[in-house]
Amino acid sequence: MTAAANELKPVLVFDSGIGGLTVLREARVLMPERSFIYVADDAGFPYGSWEEQALKERIIGLFGKLLQDYDPEICIIACNTAFTLVGADLRAAFPQMTFVGTVPAIKPAAERTRSGLVSVLATPGTVKRAYTRDLIQSFATQCHVRLVGSENLARMAEAYIRGETVSDEAVLAEIDQCFVEKDGGKTDIVVLACTHYPFMANLFRRLAPWPVDWLDPAEAIARRARSLVPLVADAVHAENSDFSVFTSGMPDFPTRRLMQGFGLRA
Repeated sequence: MTAAANELKPVLVFDSGIGGLTVLREARVLMPERSFIYVADDAGFPYGSWEEQALKERIIGLFGKLLQDYDPEICIIACNTAFTLVGADLRAAFPQMTFVGTVPAIKPAAERTRSGLVSVLATPGTVKRAYTRDLIQSFATQCHVRLVGSENLARMAEAYIRGETVSDEAVLAEIDQCFVEKDGGKTDIVVLACTHYPFMANLFRRLAPWPVDWLDPAEAIARRARSLVPLVADAVHAENSDFSVFTSGMPDFPTRRLMQGFGLRA
């Protein structure tokens, strides 16, 4: 390993659970020389059930410790619910750190839609956030945007990626409101505004009443992160340098096995 590799600080990827692995996967492709720390706030999962001020205080408190313990070069907040709530507060509290956020991909959806009918599939917290409404007002006033807040889908995605069975009926009940027929047109884009959801994209495609573009923001988030850290040509990714941190300290066996599958040691 070169001296340059030793000097590189890690990239920290944060999510409420394991959904941020969709972002980690893309970030690794674009930043192969970097090491990664994946932080899952499983002790606080799901974020949708939290009162906003309490959740803000929790996340800011967590980052006070994470930044001190791991000294990352950059932090990717791979969670729409967290970043739309506390992104500005994190940047104010830790001005020395660069935060890359995850927000609903409403702008690219508005640019791509042909029917003008776009749905945003998110958690209830993201749906009710003023940040989300502001994105629609800024970029999608020419579209009919339906916000669909799912109470259960993030939990179902966590179970699904661990190999548990989820019923078609239960999944369809969470996504069926995304499909709108209006003035002879049909929804043609569904924004996946929770990083957990892309893990279930194949299931969504099979259950959808007609084909739509399921818009996954993970690659765009990874590209943004790549643009903010220097490319070090002679750096070598240190073997076994990527690891995961769970705030509960007690991830179950299927979760530990999943982390190993992503090359993350505990």
